[in-house]
Amino acid sequence: MQRADPHPSNSTTLAPLRNPVFRSIWTATQISSLGLLVQTVAISWLMVTISASDLMVALVQAASTLPAFFLSILAGAIADNFSRRWVMFAGQCLVAVASLMLAISVGLGFASPWLILGLGFLAGCGFALNDPAWHASVGDILDKRDIPAAVTLMSVGYNIVRSIGPALGGVMLAFFGPLVVFAFAALTDLAPPIAIWRTKWRVRSSPLPRERMTTAIHDGVRFTALSSEVRAAIARASLFGMASISILALLPLVVRDRLASGPIVYGILLAGFGMGAFTAGMSNGFLRRTFSQNRLLAFASLACAACCLSLALTSSVAVAVIFMAVGGAGWLITWTGTDVWVQLASPRWVVGRTLSIYYALTYGGMAAGSWIWGTLAENYSLTLALGGAAGALLLVAAAGIVLPMHPWEESDQEGSDFHAPELALDVKPRSGPIVVKVEYSIAEENIKAFLGCMRARRYAQSRAGARDWTLQRNLQTPSLWTETFRTPTWMDFLRLNHRLTPADKEIGQHLVALHDGELPPRTEFSIERTTDAARTRAQPMTFGSGPPR
Repeated sequence: MQRADPHPSNSTTLAPLRNPVFRSIWTATQISSLGLLVQTVAISWLMVTISASDLMVALVQAASTLPAFFLSILAGAIADNFSRRWVMFAGQCLVAVASLMLAISVGLGFASPWLILGLGFLAGCGFALNDPAWHASVGDILDKRDIPAAVTLMSVGYNIVRSIGPALGGVMLAFFGPLVVFAFAALTDLAPPIAIWRTKWRVRSSPLPRERMTTAIHDGVRFTALSSEVRAAIARASLFGMASISILALLPLVVRDRLASGPIVYGILLAGFGMGAFTAGMSNGFLRRTFSQNRLLAFASLACAACCLSLALTSSVAVAVIFMAVGGAGWLITWTGTDVWVQLASPRWVVGRTLSIYYALTYGGMAAGSWIWGTLAENYSLTLALGGAAGALLLVAAAGIVLPMHPWEESDQEGSDFHAPELALDVKPRSGPIVVKVEYSIAEENIKAFLGCMRARRYAQSRAGARDWTLQRNLQTPSLWTETFRTPTWMDFLRLNHRLTPADKEIGQHLVALHDGELPPRTEFSIERTTDAARTRAQPMTFGSGPPR
């Protein structure tokens, strides 16, 4: 079966900007990111000044990332079932409201550590709602070949702003005070909802009704659990996030305690981090063509480990800036690589959910890491916390041995067409459970090839929603094989077939070619019925047959 290139290089980094919809939202997002980074400097430094707890300082990062852990999976199901444009709009409005409330609270003089964390959590809820829908929408707005460039551009754009925003935030905080910073951030947060409101893009509509949220979440988790490509990317990213977040979570303490400096130096260090990420982003295409994804992720973890060690040992601002740039490069390489991997390994019907699970676990890892390294810094020492994080990053670099990211088979980003079979009974969408049986006649010399196809068939059908998949061989007629699986309802059966990709359909064609007979393999559709007299006395009925679909 043909393999997809996991590192497409047909699109330049700037190619997605030719699309006016992507360009408008991307630009608005950079404006908002500038305000966010300026605000982050002010929040972190404000927390240092009003709280004596090192843990509270580290929890500033956790407050904004924790909502993604709790809400992203639900947000992904919403993004796959409703208009992604309106989901993005709602999330960005929530972020704007949180920024406005923070500015008002600082202006009225009643900002407290817990209020700051609470409003950070509220903004995090907005990002948790927006991010899966925005990243999934990239595949709706752009051609598939432009997705890697778009994801890289989104990270590069953020890190261009990161190289400016923190320094600007430090200067604004030093000369104008926190109120001006928070008011500026609230103003910039209006740009994304305005851009989303003014732009529209076409999305291929599904011929089937929306799924229930519980079913949608179940199917998304099931697909992710069964997809080895997505699973490896999420595991590696989560471990990396848990260890590498120490750089950003403990940086205010490094500036205050090791460098004996103030908000301007803090902004300069974050600017160095952003410049390193920007440089890595602009050379990302070359790096992806030169090295495998496994090697890139290992190098990125080593770069962040070096950054942690330098922050733990140096008292020089210049040295800290250099290694912050090294850490920023590793940060961008990891996040763009794993994000692209998850997107391109997921078909369109589930990409919002796989991305949401990816965000939930990676942000959850970062929130846990913020708490772990903050606790170590408070109870032991800052040097021990940063040294421990560096050691953890070395283990993450070696994780590629256990969790390799192999090239994946191409996923159709648009889904497939399917015509429902004709039935003798009037079956409702919620009728079920449905049992599907496909009978094959296989010659002895073709059994090995048949079983190989069936392994791929089971994987494909199960990812799309098949339950209790089995393969039986007839003891009286050994050449007769029966594939059996269930779906909870007739609608679930229709969804399953709409989700199968061309590569999945190709497996069925191989099976038909291996079938020994003039007629195609016989397919039976049955509905299970209980023998409980209180409900029905009907026996399971077969109500249709035909070739496999």
